[in-house]
Amino acid sequence: MNFLIADDHVLVRLGLREILADAFPDALFYEAGNGDEVLTQLTRSEFAVLLLDINMPGRSGLEVLVDVKRNYARLPVIIISVNPEEQYAPRCLSAGAAAYISKDKAPEDLARTTMNILSSDSSIHRLHAD
Repeated sequence: MNFLIADDHVLVRLGLREILADAFPDALFYEAGNGDEVLTQLTRSEFAVLLLDINMPGRSGLEVLVDVKRNYARLPVIIISVNPEEQYAPRCLSAGAAAYISKDKAPEDLARTTMNILSSDSSIHRLHAD
């Protein structure tokens, strides 16, 4: 199983990788630091999940999300952000994100949400981390 982690901060990518590696020990992890790298990575491999920061240099994560859902409609995208959930989650979910998780949530929330998305029978998910 392949995961793509997209965030412009290397330390955040490393932290997300460690959280998910504990929950998915057999997974392979790929990284992207901006929207263009996300789209390039998507042409190179198939991914089970894309974790996408909403604030990245160049194109925002929301703009990248629109492109991803247009070209890879079945790929679940989890938006990871410091932005207020009440402002951004509805926009991201309506644009096709599977979930929106604030960076201040507990690591278990990310692992649990990712597991729920991967174990769901539906190809379209609408989840908030609680």
